[in-house]
Amino acid sequence: MKKHTFFYRNGLSIVFLLLFIITLVAQALTGWQDHNNTLEDAGKSAIAFSTYLNTGHFISSTFENFQSEFLQMALYVLLTINLRQEGSSESKKLDGKEPVDREPKSSKDAPYAVKKGGWILKLYSMSLSLAFIILFFISWALHLYGSFLDHNEGQALNGKSVMSMSEFILEPSFWFESFQNWQSEFLSVASIVILSIYLRQKGSPESKPVDAPHKETGE
Repeated sequence: MKKHTFFYRNGLSIVFLLLFIITLVAQALTGWQDHNNTLEDAGKSAIAFSTYLNTGHFISSTFENFQSEFLQMALYVLLTINLRQEGSSESKKLDGKEPVDREPKSSKDAPYAVKKGGWILKLYSMSLSLAFIILFFISWALHLYGSFLDHNEGQALNGKSVMSMSEFILEPSFWFESFQNWQSEFLSVASIVILSIYLRQKGSPESKPVDAPHKETGE
């Protein structure tokens, strides 16, 4: 069996995690400068970078994006179980069972949950969607908390009264932030589902083979 380097075996996750870290740091640095500009315009002193990381401005903007991504992936994982799109590489085939539909069987190399069986296997068989759902709700709660802090800081800077959490959660500004992110994620999924019917990218598992007919469904 051919031996591969660690990077060759894990390159996709490594590159995306590095891109995530780089862009998160860039977001934090530019957000810190933007927030300090706002404070200085209001006649307040600039804050340190470490202090900025605990502000509603940073927490809200970060988890506002996280929660929409996790919602997208949770729905994508769940909806692709039963829904089909003729000709799309992102859809299961229109007819017949696929490998992902088979009942799990215990074997030497099977995951622990498969060998254990029972409720552990039942939970494991739904673990991908459950993980994304849990991450969505955690991110949504942190987005709400961050937006709440940021809103009240803005209110205080402008000499206005602050809100309670129960008042803020009914504010259109928070839901505007959420919906503008959710709709963009739904559009991006619809785009890959539909565009992969007619367009190709040689070598990508997200595309059908270049010579595949448009009506061929699945990879």
